[in-house]
Amino acid sequence: MGDADFLARRFEEHRAHLTAVAHRMLGSRAEAEDAVQEAWVRLSRAGGDGVENLAGWLTTVVARVCLNHLQSRRSRREEPLEHAEPAEVRERGPEQEAVEADSVGLALLVVLDTLTPAERLAFVLHDLFAVPFDEIAPIVDRTPAAARQLASRARRRVRGAPVPEQDHSRKREIVDAFLIASRAGDFGALLSMLDPDVVLRADQRAVHMGAKAELLGADEVAKAFLGVAKRAQVAVIDGSVGAVVAPRGRTRLVLNFTMVGARIAAIEVRADVDHLKALDVELIG
Repeated sequence: MGDADFLARRFEEHRAHLTAVAHRMLGSRAEAEDAVQEAWVRLSRAGGDGVENLAGWLTTVVARVCLNHLQSRRSRREEPLEHAEPAEVRERGPEQEAVEADSVGLALLVVLDTLTPAERLAFVLHDLFAVPFDEIAPIVDRTPAAARQLASRARRRVRGAPVPEQDHSRKREIVDAFLIASRAGDFGALLSMLDPDVVLRADQRAVHMGAKAELLGADEVAKAFLGVAKRAQVAVIDGSVGAVVAPRGRTRLVLNFTMVGARIAAIEVRADVDHLKALDVELIG
């Protein structure tokens, strides 16, 4: 990956995802673009040799840049939401459309701004982008268990934030269509709803139930869902639209979806009993 042009092309493949991460972290599109540009500068200086997972490496770099910015912002006692605009449509190219269509509502940004920088990072990376706590921990200089606690504290505050109705309805339509395509074994339809770099991660109990611990790429994820999800139902899980398997009304497994534009960018499969007990689940008929 030493060729500069090739490295630049690979970076551009991840730009929309990185911008989405930074936008949720910082609440400002302009600052998000600056953070992504800083990641490119660092990558171009370091080169890509030895980087096995470029998406993960870049996400970590962007997260560190955003964390530093949040800490600096906090120390200066800024009021960032005065400058945090809902992403405006300029020239709606594919990259802008992907980020803006799934942008965080202003109400949620207000809640995120009450969190400490470490809490915000842990929540955004884990709950919105399915990054495991083992990868979050070194970014915030904590153990994985401590990183989990950061996200948990953040989640308790965020649960009270209202979800914009249009985003809620839109996500429900996408999740419902995905489950229908899964049950029907429609590979083409599944593929069309998945981001090319979609990632699926499952917890240990879900793996014991037959799920893959991790899958990368639309082809692999689409294949994994062919003909399955027959008992899955669309549900609101802790205020966010997802899916559950709940025979006789008892939740056995949940699917959390992260959207970028009209496509699914991440799927988190959770079946841990203690985790499920703590969830607020409302089935959608």
